[in-house]
Amino acid sequence: MRHRRVGRKLGVVTKHRKALFRNMVTDFFRNGRIETTDTRAKELRRISEKIITLAKRGTLHARRQAASVIRDKEVLKKLFDEIASKYKERPGGYTRIVKLGSRRGDNAPISLLELVEEAFEPKRKKKSKATPKAPKPVKEKPKAKSQKKEAAEELGLIEGEKPKEVSPPQEETAQETILEPEKKTE
Repeated sequence: MRHRRVGRKLGVVTKHRKALFRNMVTDFFRNGRIETTDTRAKELRRISEKIITLAKRGTLHARRQAASVIRDKEVLKKLFDEIASKYKERPGGYTRIVKLGSRRGDNAPISLLELVEEAFEPKRKKKSKATPKAPKPVKEKPKAKSQKKEAAEELGLIEGEKPKEVSPPQEETAQETILEPEKKTE
């Protein structure tokens, strides 16, 4: 069982793995992106996000901890000056992994690990307005009656209702029919 075991072995010796990730993290911060296999990208993301969080602290101790992984002084300076200030307001999630497909020779899944470029805007609570809006008056729609019911009401066949007076049909002019189109009922 692998309970509480963090990290991936990647099929290499510990010293080789540490050296591999030191070099990959250094190149990643130097270029802002790196193309590698999926499992290496996932492990590299875990390491690089921790180092960016160290850089956001900005203390001497944090700089020394980051220097134990990143051995290049120029990249370390870039990390603490440019990258840390860029992600000052962002609470994690500094990188993204984009799947690129498979490698041609051995069909290994390849991914692109890159720094997130968009500026982070923290979500803020919506302020409730002091004066609530007055509710809009609701227009009541007349209920559509079936044609049979209407005809029965006109003739007085429905109990409890008085028969309506049937007026002779009025002639409509052409303009009235254009202005008032008939409503279709379903």
